[in-house]
Amino acid sequence: MSPRRIIIVGGGVVGIATAALLSEAGHKVTVIDRSGLAQETSKGNAAALAFSDIMPLASPKILLRAPKWLLDPLGPLTIRPSYLPRLTPWLWQFWKASLPARYRASIETQTALMRLAEVEMMALVDRAGIGAMVRHDGSLELYESEGELKAASAGWQQREQAGIAFEHVRGERLAELQPGLLSRFVAGTYVPGWKTVSEPQAFALALWAHAERCGATFEKAEAAGLERSEAGPSVRLADGTTRDADRIVICAGAWSTRLINPVTKLRIPLDTERGYNTTLPKGAFDLKRQLIFGNHGFVMTPLSTGVRVGGAVELGGLDLPPNYARSKSMLEKAATFLPGLKTTGGVEWMGFRPSLPDSLPVIGVLPEDPSILLGFGNGHLGLTQAAAMGRLIADLAGNRTPSIDIAACRPDRF
Repeated sequence: MSPRRIIIVGGGVVGIATAALLSEAGHKVTVIDRSGLAQETSKGNAAALAFSDIMPLASPKILLRAPKWLLDPLGPLTIRPSYLPRLTPWLWQFWKASLPARYRASIETQTALMRLAEVEMMALVDRAGIGAMVRHDGSLELYESEGELKAASAGWQQREQAGIAFEHVRGERLAELQPGLLSRFVAGTYVPGWKTVSEPQAFALALWAHAERCGATFEKAEAAGLERSEAGPSVRLADGTTRDADRIVICAGAWSTRLINPVTKLRIPLDTERGYNTTLPKGAFDLKRQLIFGNHGFVMTPLSTGVRVGGAVELGGLDLPPNYARSKSMLEKAATFLPGLKTTGGVEWMGFRPSLPDSLPVIGVLPEDPSILLGFGNGHLGLTQAAAMGRLIADLAGNRTPSIDIAACRPDRF
């Protein structure tokens, strides 16, 4: 197959990894983004390569827990009342994705996607020469009672069936994995294969440096729309000019449907898991690995630049103003759970994680035009799945059978 001119709309880590894979295959790749490379959600995420995170947000369990969580405006899951009418179609699809058969199918696809993600990301890291930016410390999920651990057992059984290694820990072993933890946490689950990156924006830019060495180029511009003709697809920029290509790949995260809706009858129920965090300076705490406070909906990550405290889910689209009371609440809880944590000097942040109701991304072609490829909707797993997305998009762009079965990720599944 001869090399193609490919435009990728979206300069986040998914777009960057896709550019790297396509450029390695010999295609002439240009990435277009209005903000710059890794300037949006990829700038402030939790830094996890969460290859063992195969459980979808939509589940029978979450349907039972969600009503209680929604009563707390600063809790793990919240929806502002003013946004609820707009979110209703998404919630309907979320409920359907939580039914047992759909739930099991989502786990199966997510497991295959994560296996591919680990292989492709670690290989890409090796080719880019940035192995030193990946930490292999594992993660530690924490429980305040044996009842909490028991309630999580079904998910761990699913991971065990998928071949994911983990260890339930207590007492001295728990204290060894994270000294200084409040004694109210009586148990934990250690996942040795979980990885984090030293700093997510720096990591994404290092991947871009590799893509650039392979021939990829970047143009800082706002994509205002798509145009289709017999000559091929093109991107219309905000300044009125156009950029022609043989293939266009939409990796614009939470903004993707705003770009494709005018040129398709397809309606993809994309919304945002708005995530909040606070990044504390270096020396804030001697964090040994990523800590997961699952019942409270947030994590703590050691970075080369300090300690990041954040997470939770606020389903709220792109236009509502941030509610930084959420990041403050998580920081206050973290200080309670780790009494030695220094909470001064932090920087707050909010990002738009592109979320689909079944927790699976969209991977495929636009029904009206197979020269327009779609790769978005990874929720809180964009960094984790970036290289897998790149491999699958490269398969589609090269007219090859995808590396895994992506039928459950097809754009028209809703």
